[in-house]
Amino acid sequence: MIEGERLTADTGETGRTLHHPSPLFPRTTLIRRVAAALAMALALLATVITIYPLLNILYLVLRQGIPALSGALFTRNTVGGDMGTTNAGLSNAITGSLLIVAVSLVLAAPLGILGGIYLSEFAPPRIAASLRYLANVLSGVPSIVLGYFGYVVMVVWFGWGFSLLAAAITLTIIMLPYILRATELAMEKVPATLREGSLALGADRSATVLRVVLKAATPGVLTGLILAISLAMGETAPLIYTAGWSDYLPTLQAVHSPVGYLTYVIWTFINEPFAAAHALAYAAALFLIAFILILNVGLRTLVERKSVRS
Repeated sequence: MIEGERLTADTGETGRTLHHPSPLFPRTTLIRRVAAALAMALALLATVITIYPLLNILYLVLRQGIPALSGALFTRNTVGGDMGTTNAGLSNAITGSLLIVAVSLVLAAPLGILGGIYLSEFAPPRIAASLRYLANVLSGVPSIVLGYFGYVVMVVWFGWGFSLLAAAITLTIIMLPYILRATELAMEKVPATLREGSLALGADRSATVLRVVLKAATPGVLTGLILAISLAMGETAPLIYTAGWSDYLPTLQAVHSPVGYLTYVIWTFINEPFAAAHALAYAAALFLIAFILILNVGLRTLVERKSVRS
């Protein structure tokens, strides 16, 4: 009998064996397609569930905040006695928020970037692992706990009172682990060929890290800075414990001088039974969203233009 032939069951005649695909394969393909479609549907559902509250909040802030915008918001201060009228503004709150975050960034950015460089390029493995663990732990501490720590240590123990410096140092502690880890991860993603090429051209290790690796890692470092600034701008509890509140513009005095800030306006005025107070709270929330969005888009556009030119 020729190989590949067999006797038929009924006639005994020889015939070619027909190699039909096993019915298992179409069934398996169908199961895979159904599972893929189900997984995609669940992913889309999870995306909608996640994004819908964000879009709902954004729509509410835009709908209530845009009508509340006026020139008086930037020329008048937020005064508690005016919360039931249309005379209140956001001048002191805007100035105070920007000032606190600016001082915090001046303190946190160098420490975080240099710390990330050290972890990525110079730290021994054991020290690097310990510092990463501490950074992860610090990023997981609730901000209100850090605010209370700032109150006990700086406001009470150091005797600074509610002040710009106490608020800025507290926000620095909050921002630091995000900048540090973002810098480290960004530098670790830089290809080793860049380091090798720089060293082959005669540059020492420090010059290679600062002029080649750090430059290539700039977008990732920038992402960490933007995240840290966004977190700092949205904090309320730490500032209640450290900055207090002031109805006046900041005096630039480092200690013994409370500072106003936008999140206090949102937290306080939204709970008042006055329409004007609610409008001011929504206007403050809209300013925060617009500021973070403009900062994000502006810095990323600037970095992309510089990278294209270089």
